[in-house]
Amino acid sequence: MAKKMLFVAVVVAMLVSVAPAQELGRSRGGFHPPRDAYPGWQLGTQAYTFNRFTFFEAVDKAAELGLSWIEAYPGQKISADIDGTMGPQMTAEQREAVKKKLAANGIRLVCFGVTGLPNDEAQSRQVFEFCKDMGIRNIASEPAEEAFDLIDRLAQEYQIYVAIHNHPKPSHYWNPDTVLKVCEGRSQYIGACADTGHWTRSGVDPLEAVKKLKDRIIYFHFKDLNEFGNRGAHDVPWGTGKSKPREILEYLHEVGWRGMFSIEYEHNWLNSVPEIRQCVHWFEKVAAELRPGGWKKLLAEDLSNATSSGNWTLADDVLGRVAGGGDLWTKDRYGNFILDLEFKVDKGSNSGVFIRTDNPKDNVQTGIEVQIFDSAGAQPGRHSCGAIYDCLAPATNPTLPAGQWNHLTIFAWNNRLAVSMNGEPLIRMDLDEWTEAGQNPTADAAPNTWPKPDGSKNKFRTAYKDLKREGHIGFQDHGNPVWYRNVKIRTLERRDR
Repeated sequence: MAKKMLFVAVVVAMLVSVAPAQELGRSRGGFHPPRDAYPGWQLGTQAYTFNRFTFFEAVDKAAELGLSWIEAYPGQKISADIDGTMGPQMTAEQREAVKKKLAANGIRLVCFGVTGLPNDEAQSRQVFEFCKDMGIRNIASEPAEEAFDLIDRLAQEYQIYVAIHNHPKPSHYWNPDTVLKVCEGRSQYIGACADTGHWTRSGVDPLEAVKKLKDRIIYFHFKDLNEFGNRGAHDVPWGTGKSKPREILEYLHEVGWRGMFSIEYEHNWLNSVPEIRQCVHWFEKVAAELRPGGWKKLLAEDLSNATSSGNWTLADDVLGRVAGGGDLWTKDRYGNFILDLEFKVDKGSNSGVFIRTDNPKDNVQTGIEVQIFDSAGAQPGRHSCGAIYDCLAPATNPTLPAGQWNHLTIFAWNNRLAVSMNGEPLIRMDLDEWTEAGQNPTADAAPNTWPKPDGSKNKFRTAYKDLKREGHIGFQDHGNPVWYRNVKIRTLERRDR
């Protein structure tokens, strides 16, 4: 255990030295950073959106959508293989399985609700204890007004926020004035879970409600509905309905609000992902207009900012090789960055992600390749998945079997590289240690828990120390089927340190 803790501490120190601290997140997400288009705004999903599925399936759908945050609700079945439901009654083993699932997908569980918080300290404390253990920072509830002395005390003790949710009229908190009245005189830990869709159903102008609650809004159940003032109205892709989502975002930007937008899409229950993807794209577009500088897609939807031989397609955020014809390269060059993506391979498939490649026509000799390979279950080596090809083996092999999606993050900062996969740290590399062409160094600079360079030979004519520190990013066509999904990048500047 001590050895593993040292290993984790070293990796965290490495990643902190490579990337800004805010990119690593403060809640459970493994070694994959949150990918927020607007720094300070977290876009995630309420698992209730997928209440016809298990929580594990909801996590898979959040990953498919490229999200980094999720909200759980009480009573959802954990997974097909785990008996039990989400909530304070979960066993230690069940909680650990959920944490592992989230970390592997780089998703943080940060909200829980809507759940009961009765005016009974023992019962309410169970909810707070569960949230503390799971790293949850926000609880959505609709408690009785007389319970708030107790709830505020517990919220301050645990430093967990309680957000009053507004179900539609005639629920007790449908009117934002009622929420504001309950918050009056309470600590900062008592506020609102602003459900813009339910306000729309209740005939409350959601923009005016946001303006009224403003500083008391802890997070959102964000929606756009097809009708105003109709309890039977349903969700539509954001920006196409009557709930004023753009106006709300513009106002929140103006006043400097920070927090989470939880997508609660309550329509087309069994096949909502395509519509939710439209919501995500709309949000990312508006967020980038309001505050450039966050995460962005590496590739344009029409691949116009990349070069290839027409043998790659990009649809529904999935980049796929459809026929032989060569690699795909970004037209832009990148130096210091975090690149985050998912990939899957076919049986026996071989590919690679090239970074900082000076000349795509001589990619092997002028760039660095992170190996993509069908090597699930094999001992880590210099040619296995996640390796710095032909130079440095990954510390472990968390690669999933062919046909399953893997989560990959590549950090590049000056002479330092780090690679993580499926919630596990794989590579820590200092390029300045690689001083000779064709020779892996024997320096003992890396801790004992990391695979050491071993003095063996490699195929490269230029020492890694002397490679360009910026260049094109590429996806290798090695003659095998391969798919990449949700390819996003955050460029890093000196101020990010």
